[in-house]
Amino acid sequence: MARHNGRGWYGRMVAAAVGVTAVAAATSVWTAQAGQSGGGASSGATARHTAPKTVTVSPVIAHASDGGAHAVNITIDDGPNPVWTPQVLQVLRDNGVKATFCMIGPQAEAHPDLVRQVVAAGHRLCDHTVSHDTTMDKKSEAYQSQQILEAEQQITKASGGTPPMYYRAPGGAFTPYSRTLAASHGMRPLGWNVDSKDFERPGASAIVATVQRELSNGPTILFHDAGGDRSQTVAALRTLLPWLKQQGYSFGFPVR
Repeated sequence: MARHNGRGWYGRMVAAAVGVTAVAAATSVWTAQAGQSGGGASSGATARHTAPKTVTVSPVIAHASDGGAHAVNITIDDGPNPVWTPQVLQVLRDNGVKATFCMIGPQAEAHPDLVRQVVAAGHRLCDHTVSHDTTMDKKSEAYQSQQILEAEQQITKASGGTPPMYYRAPGGAFTPYSRTLAASHGMRPLGWNVDSKDFERPGASAIVATVQRELSNGPTILFHDAGGDRSQTVAALRTLLPWLKQQGYSFGFPVR
């Protein structure tokens, strides 16, 4: 669920991130891909304060697509869910589209079969914390660390060893500390440009209209596959993915 709204917040976040850009001047040395297993998970994800390691990807919040100027990134939050995630995966499969799944740690732990289906289909994983606390930016660094690193462990274990490549703060509640911590574990902080508002369940046609109207904001589109009845999301994706192709868009992943 999005707590922060609109491009204005992202403009402020990007501006705030300038101060940490220098930290990432020599970034992108972490080269794990979605199909690789192994590193990425920390064995020390406890409630105590965890200092970031050497930054390995940029801590600046990503919005752009690695597919270029006319590509979009489909991102799916809050799962996996045994009812809705398989339906979302089917729509993606039917349209030949890859997406980024921002998973809640305990959900991943409860449904490892779904996490492995996501990975096997060529999609990417994203850490969406343990508790989906949209007030994380008001909490201690120890709490932020526990939320991020425990979820990283849960997702990596559930996937069979594939670590999340991104970190998305619930509701966009990033902090300089959480961004740097995530980056030090190989997870690029991930924002969004278009909030489909599917979480509000306004109807599939309204979700489609919102995405079509807001697409000029940028390439990363936010949807959900959990947190309630997501049938409208599934229906909207069935309409939107072919429409995006008709408009000449390709599909990429968020930049790393």
